[in-house]
Amino acid sequence: MPRDKEARKLRNLRHHRIRKKLSGGPNAPRLCVFRSLKYIYAQLIDDTVGTTITSASSLETGIKSSSKGLSKTDISGLVGATIAERAKKLGSTKVIFDRGGYEYHGRVKALADSARKGGLVF
Repeated sequence: MPRDKEARKLRNLRHHRIRKKLSGGPNAPRLCVFRSLKYIYAQLIDDTVGTTITSASSLETGIKSSSKGLSKTDISGLVGATIAERAKKLGSTKVIFDRGGYEYHGRVKALADSARKGGLVF
C-alpha cells in the first residue's frame, strides 16, 4: 500500500477511536477540525440531533482576503478566532474539542489556541 494511503488509513483509525469517546450536545457542542493540504475547516456539531450549528473555514472570503501572505498556521489561527466569535454569538462558550485524528501540533494547535483566546472553553 502506498505511504499516503497508509497514513490516511491510520488517521481514520485514530479518528474513529477518538469519536467513540467524544459526543457533543446542545450545552457543549463538538468542535470538529478537518485539515487538508491547503485549507482548514472547523465545525460546531450537536451530536444529539446530528446537525452542524456553525462552521468556519479558510476558504471563506473574509478569512481568505485577510490572509494574503500569511502562513497556513496563521490562517488556522484566524479560523479559530472566527469559530469562537460565531459560537459566542450563538451562546456556546463550552465545547468539546475533536482533533479529528490529527496530531495536536501545528495548524490544529493554532486553531485550538486561537479559539481559547476567543473565549471558548475546552
